[in-house]
Amino acid sequence: MKNSSRREKIWWAVISVLVLLYALFPVASILATSFKSPSDLTNGSFLPTPGAATISNYEQILVGDAQELFLTSLRNSIGISLIATAIAVVLATLCAYAIARLDFPGKKLVLTTALAVSIFPVISIVTPLFNLWRNIGLYDTWLGLIIPYLSLTLPISIWTLAAFFRQIPWELEQAAQVDGATTWQAFRKAIVPLAAPGVFTTAIIAFFIAWNDFVYGISLTSTEAARPVPAALAFFTGASQFESPTGAISAAAIIVTIPIVLLVLLFQRQIVSGLTSGAVKG
Repeated sequence: MKNSSRREKIWWAVISVLVLLYALFPVASILATSFKSPSDLTNGSFLPTPGAATISNYEQILVGDAQELFLTSLRNSIGISLIATAIAVVLATLCAYAIARLDFPGKKLVLTTALAVSIFPVISIVTPLFNLWRNIGLYDTWLGLIIPYLSLTLPISIWTLAAFFRQIPWELEQAAQVDGATTWQAFRKAIVPLAAPGVFTTAIIAFFIAWNDFVYGISLTSTEAARPVPAALAFFTGASQFESPTGAISAAAIIVTIPIVLLVLLFQRQIVSGLTSGAVKG
């Protein structure tokens, strides 16, 4: 029995290592490419030539020719993603609470519609949205990206929080109302603190979705006024028309990945708590 248990642990350890290597290999490849010189980019080696590793790609996007393009787009991504996430979480919290707590006609239709919107191909609505935004003046603006981002972040937020709210005991809210609290006070003081892990996890997921969007960013912007980082990477150029900006793009990809990694590392306990709490009754 002990041998069987030990064998299972070994197999699980091996599988975990293989999955980890599979997941981290693309990141390691991009990281290695970000330190390659132009000559190393053409020789096909995975790692930079010993002694030839360079930080020129990072200098190019932080203090060099691509500084304005990259830093402006980074500011746009941070601002747009944070605003879209905040709006999505507030709206999804209220909507999910109503779905989980209230019995009203069309409740299932709301969830079904949210699911349908989340799986609808983004590329199919870009052209009509482009024409509409041009006509009403939202093209190439922060608001012109925040609104479409809500179509990406709201459905998953509603589904995640609705499942979480269903697990919070209804008796807690009833007890608060018996003590004299209004419906809003019971929600704000009794339910919201218990739902905080789920709300936080939903916010992280919504931020990831908004942060990584490319289709809306490339289609609904034309200048640096609102262009986010994923779209800005497509406009990087090399030192000449014959040189590919692979190194600079890789360096930019590493930099924009750092905030995501830091968020996960700093708040991994809250994320795990939020993902598991919704699966346990009470």
